[in-house]
Amino acid sequence: MVLLGSIMAIISAYGLISLPDVYTRSHAGTKSSTLAVLLTLTGVFIYFLAAEHYLSIRLVLGIVFLYLTAPVAGHLICRAAYVSGIDIKKEITEDEIHENEYQTYRE
Repeated sequence: MVLLGSIMAIISAYGLISLPDVYTRSHAGTKSSTLAVLLTLTGVFIYFLAAEHYLSIRLVLGIVFLYLTAPVAGHLICRAAYVSGIDIKKEITEDEIHENEYQTYRE
């Protein structure tokens, strides 16, 4: 699991470098890196449980806390970028947020 977490971290880093705008970079930064850290922490938890016979409550709390907070933080970063007026990449033609919720902020 630690090896899978390392592979996911490399994929996440590549996504952060190669993706074109803040919104897609945020997706790579939150979704795949969250999975990478969760896989790594789960592997460490299983190691301590199997090899040392030690149940680490700190690791469980770290897994739960990261699982709950990282996607929310990514969402809030994207929302702040949108409200600030950072442009979406040119290939996207539909802007559902502008039509509904944030049109008063962007005008």
